Amino acid sequence: MLKKQRADYILKKLTEMYPDTPVPLSHQNMFELLIAVLLSAQCTDERVNKVTPKLFNLGNTPIKMMNLPTSKIENIIKSCGLAPKKSSNISNLSKIIVNKFNSEVPESFEDLESLPGVGHKTASVVMSQGFGHPAFPVDTHIHRLSQRWGLTRGKNVNETEKDLKRIFPKESWNKLHLQFIYYGRSYCTARGCDGTICEICRVCFPNRKKSIKVNKA
Repeated sequence: MLKKQRADYILKKLTEMYPDTPVPLSHQNMFELLIAVLLSAQCTDERVNKVTPKLFNLGNTPIKMMNLPTSKIENIIKSCGLAPKKSSNISNLSKIIVNKFNSEVPESFEDLESLPGVGHKTASVVMSQGFGHPAFPVDTHIHRLSQRWGLTRGKNVNETEKDLKRIFPKESWNKLHLQFIYYGRSYCTARGCDGTICEICRVCFPNRKKSIKVNKA
């Protein structure tokens, strides 16, 4: 299979398997989505979803959140890891959103990435899943899958994102990002597939015998 053929097959297969792509992070508004994505760094979505109900019950808007003591935020989110830094970022970005953006989560990559703790991947998720703008957030798992499936030779998530955007149609990006995640979690996990086991790996590379060593993000 050529790369374009692999991409076409993967897009068709994932669309068949996952026609609906709900955002895995529970949220009720744009601010909650932003905070949930920030918390998901080096943490599972499942863990974040256990923590955020208590946090959002106290601070589901930037104004409410900025008025919470940072120590209280930290205590609530401590099981998510990196709690001191994340709580500080949550408090500070809430103040910035209130004072600079009229209490509204900004709708641009530049403004989102100017907020404490918000990198390109987090901004991409908010832009795509929150505002509906075309984006292709790439985390370490999508980076790994893309290498196993021969879609990129990127050395990091930024290079992989560029490659995926080149090969897949723009209108597919928002759903495809989540479809990658759903499939990866169920069938092509870090330990469960080495590039030779899951269906997509086998179809894309039927003659592959050795496990694939991927570049870490």
